Amino acid sequence: MAVTTLRKTYKYRLNPTPVQAQALELVLSRCRMLYNVALEQRKTWWQRGQRKSATYYQQKAELPDLKRECPEFAEVHAHVLQDVILRVERAYQALHRRLRDGKAPGYPRFQGAGRYHSFTFPEYGNGAALDGGILGLSKIGRIPIRLHRPLQGAPKTVTISQEADGWYACISCAEVPMQPLEPTGQGTGIDLGLESFATLADGSMIHNPRCYRTADAYLRRCQRRAARRKMGGHRRRKAVKLLAKAHLKVKRQRRDFHHKEARTLIQQYDTIYFEDLQTANMVRNHSLAKSISDAAWSAFLGILAFKAACAGKRAVVVPPAFTSQICSGCGVIVQKGLSVRWHACPDCGTSLHRDHNAALNILALGKYRSGAGRAPQAQT
Repeated sequence: MAVTTLRKTYKYRLNPTPVQAQALELVLSRCRMLYNVALEQRKTWWQRGQRKSATYYQQKAELPDLKRECPEFAEVHAHVLQDVILRVERAYQALHRRLRDGKAPGYPRFQGAGRYHSFTFPEYGNGAALDGGILGLSKIGRIPIRLHRPLQGAPKTVTISQEADGWYACISCAEVPMQPLEPTGQGTGIDLGLESFATLADGSMIHNPRCYRTADAYLRRCQRRAARRKMGGHRRRKAVKLLAKAHLKVKRQRRDFHHKEARTLIQQYDTIYFEDLQTANMVRNHSLAKSISDAAWSAFLGILAFKAACAGKRAVVVPPAFTSQICSGCGVIVQKGLSVRWHACPDCGTSLHRDHNAALNILALGKYRSGAGRAPQAQT
């Protein structure tokens, strides 16, 4: 049976009063404190030599006793506290998963005041619910919310997050109906790059906006301003806030670009093939790390895959090996360094931009893996 619904999160801005904003910050502070306490308990149990740490269910069962001993935690909704314990559990699950995969473990870290930014009501209607243009939060109050687009599906969870310019509510909904687009019968391969953000199999290129590079000079000034302020002072807090807003603007510009380009691709093509890029390994190249992070390929591909699912289209991953080296015309491997931007095949005479050549190879490989074409053959 075909899937006709999906899970989707809607993000809305909140307009709390100063008293409500202070209450939100207080809940956030106590959630951060509980997270650190739960993490410290697990760490202590392990260091005692028991070779095991406290489990999620043990720590969850201790919450009523904690609220009796520390009445300030009783002012936070019980489900919000339980979700904090669940976050600790997920951090340990991620640790164990990295150990199984042979990766660097990365022990869960304690959260400072500037690192913990959200708390969650895991059950919509129990502690958090919408009433028109008002979001009611248990033990916090009724906060006006900007519903700039209608909420669809069945709300499941509500996450309250603090960003540099204010508070936001992220409402996760299940059973959101898909919005399929008219099929075009077209498919393409895309090669992501830095000279141009992406190159399609028809040779067209998507301009790279370089959001961070464009704002780099202003970000440097903001950083210097914050660094010159006295630690703990009001002027430093103000400078740090301005710096955070500047970074947030760059982030939103990049995300807006990703959404618009992904939407355009989904409208034009039924199937889009792209490389399975390992950006975590690619950013180890210090000469390209900033530019790769600025392009944010992984974020774009995630948005592209989600929009394809919403529209009933396909976004398919293909292996990235030799897509730039193989000639799209005859399949001969033409070795060339990263600085060589033009593909010229000495055997068949194919001459085109290396990114265009890679996009054609990605398209051919994707069709072959889908059973609809012939794979590009690597010939030596």
